[in-house]
Amino acid sequence: MKVQDLALDHRQLFSLKSETLEERITWFYQLTQNSTVTIKYILTLRVRYQLGAQEFAYILKDLVRYLFLNTKATRTMKRFFHYFKDYFLDLEWKILSLRLFSVRSFGEKAASLVRSLISLVRPEEATESSPPSLDRTTSTQ
Repeated sequence: MKVQDLALDHRQLFSLKSETLEERITWFYQLTQNSTVTIKYILTLRVRYQLGAQEFAYILKDLVRYLFLNTKATRTMKRFFHYFKDYFLDLEWKILSLRLFSVRSFGEKAASLVRSLISLVRPEEATESSPPSLDRTTSTQ
């Protein structure tokens, strides 16, 4: 069976019953191991819940928890993980946030620290907005 045959389209995601979608999305992930598409499917079901379909409140909670806590973080997971906050306990959420965004926040903090240290030693460099221009008229030949 091809991956295209397993994929769900927007019509199916917004018309099938929750039990059917749970089975198909779980089956899709088990066969493809594609966490990116799986997260997008589940996010679509969260939209259905927000539109009033109460049976989608915590749909595929175990799969979401497994994907975020046990698989390699993908760009899609980082992009959409805020939509799944209510799937996790507060402590798990903090750990997950650190796991997904640790390098970025470390880099931002390190850059901020370096800028503040430079401003203490050389205040004129920390406040300069553009590099000094080269004046070619004063060069000797």
